[in-house]
Amino acid sequence: MFSFIGTLIVGLVVGLIARATKPGDDSMGWIMTIVLGVAGSLVAGYVGRALGWYQPGQPAGWIASVVGAIVLLVVVGMVRKRAA
Repeated sequence: MFSFIGTLIVGLVVGLIARATKPGDDSMGWIMTIVLGVAGSLVAGYVGRALGWYQPGQPAGWIASVVGAIVLLVVVGMVRKRAA
């Protein structure tokens, strides 16, 4: 139970840092910010394992998680712009 709460807190922090780092208006609520941070960590972990930076089962680092979240923000922005 506490690891789930910890994951949500880390996701919120990573999502907030990613939103503050990327320029532009990324209007989303708290829950989507948490989802962004957690998804960014998952993307960073997957890419890191594929490139041999992380061992299986090893979580991604803070910087990699923020970079993963920023990449997701850019992708979502491109999709939103294309759909409009």
